[in-house]
Amino acid sequence: MLAEGHAPWFVGWGTLALINAGLAQGKNRSGLWWFLLSLLFGPFATLVLVLLPKVRDRIF
Repeated sequence: MLAEGHAPWFVGWGTLALINAGLAQGKNRSGLWWFLLSLLFGPFATLVLVLLPKVRDRIF
């Protein structure tokens, strides 16, 4: 299967999941959950994550 040229697809999908985990942590969200969501939903998880606001640590 990997010899047939499917390896770049898996590498790209995994890289996107890692990028999403870092983006989620930058927005004070769980990097692990977003990593797992990105493995399942890929670019759709990225779109949702980009549109979500940053979670505030404090009220004031």
